[in-house]
Amino acid sequence: MNKTRILKRVFEIIPGGISWGIIVFLIVLSVKYPVASAIIIITFDFYWIIRTFYLTTLLIMAHHQISCQKGENWLGRCLNLGPKKGWQDLYQLVIFPVYNEGLEVLRPSLEALSKSNYPKDKFIVVMAFEERSSSAPDNASALEKEFSSKFGAYLSTFHPDKLPKEARTKGANATWAAKAAKKFIDTKGIGCEHVIVSCFDADTCVEPEYFGCLSYHFLTSDKPHQASYQPMPVYNNNIWQAPSFARLVEISSSFCQMIESMRLEKFVTFSSHSMSFKTLIEVDYWPVNMISDDSVIYWKGYLYYNGDYRVIPLYITVSMDVAYSSNIWRTIVVQYKQKRRWAWGVENFPFLAIGFMQNKKISLFKKLRRSFHLLESHVSWAVWAVILVIIGPLPIFFGGRLFSQMAIAYNLPKITGLLFQFTLLTSLTWIFLSRAILPPRPRGTRWFKNVLLVLEWIFVPFIILVIGSSPALDAQTRLMLGRYMEFNPTLKGNKVL
Repeated sequence: MNKTRILKRVFEIIPGGISWGIIVFLIVLSVKYPVASAIIIITFDFYWIIRTFYLTTLLIMAHHQISCQKGENWLGRCLNLGPKKGWQDLYQLVIFPVYNEGLEVLRPSLEALSKSNYPKDKFIVVMAFEERSSSAPDNASALEKEFSSKFGAYLSTFHPDKLPKEARTKGANATWAAKAAKKFIDTKGIGCEHVIVSCFDADTCVEPEYFGCLSYHFLTSDKPHQASYQPMPVYNNNIWQAPSFARLVEISSSFCQMIESMRLEKFVTFSSHSMSFKTLIEVDYWPVNMISDDSVIYWKGYLYYNGDYRVIPLYITVSMDVAYSSNIWRTIVVQYKQKRRWAWGVENFPFLAIGFMQNKKISLFKKLRRSFHLLESHVSWAVWAVILVIIGPLPIFFGGRLFSQMAIAYNLPKITGLLFQFTLLTSLTWIFLSRAILPPRPRGTRWFKNVLLVLEWIFVPFIILVIGSSPALDAQTRLMLGRYMEFNPTLKGNKVL
């Protein structure tokens, strides 16, 4: 085993080791020294109250940005930049990696793309199928007949299975498609510096103004090739049909991304995103052997440009499917597996740590700060719900009669109760904002669904218990033990993706 491999294993152990260390330490402390444990838990409760208020404030600010920019004529703003900016020279390369999604998922994505307020002759659309999917040839043929004439160029690619050094991941498929697109672009004499590539999940439906907004920010950025461009993901495609549990989890996921967009020092690409095609080629495309390709591509750019790379938020939404199944228990499993796959983004930590060790041009301060941000976010994800829900009551349970007579024992449940009351108060804000991003109620959907969409928020404590920390802790434990995950497709709209 070489030195790099040993270091990689060490860095893989660190996140899970810290998370489990915190949990075990607090449990042992609750048994042996309940007073000390209670002090730590009370401090954490106050910290979480402040943090919740801070994050809710950021969410309101992000939502305000979306509201202000909604309805903006972004193509018109591109035109107002004048010919020197050269927006008319830009091409939009759009890649949809497909596993075995059916036409009922793929067709709406292409229909939304065809309705974009952007010159259609500037689109190069690639439907990236997996060769191992039996339905791929028929779906590719059907979509080509329907959509190939609606764009400047339309390609179907078929990613071969089991290529050397590849895993069965979305990034491997997207990279194969991007390389095929480059060959096509080269034959047309188009410079890669004039191409913006967007890698969208197969169920992604864009707003009509998305590409105008993307082009405007690309053209007005001081270093357009040293940035990724991240829209705000919402899960509105089938949200009125999805069960309450899945709907709440996905709305919360959307809100988390909006919050992150206001913290630019921590903002990383997620799911559907865009970037310079020139940069994508220079960093050697998306990783072909990692699950979290959508975030790793940001870190590849960050390392390539020696820390001078950022994510520019686009306060315009792209809509995807809510993941759910045929009943509540299967839906919980589907949601759990999806969030565990997202939590597998912890694999970015060893990737980045080794990259920092090999890169001598990034300052030590930047290395420490970005490493800490990445590690802290994953550790916090893995432990916060465990501390609040499971460890919080332990000092009282193990403290005995003497502890129960102390003032701290009297105040601990009151402070914990205050935390949940404050969480309920902030939930009212989240409820209001969730209503604001919902699409109109479809025809045939009963009016009572509007009431249900408010009442269902009482299930938030249950969601915290089930999908609070457990997916992250699961992912970190697997990484720590070297039990590497495979890319598991997600159920969306009762279809396996």
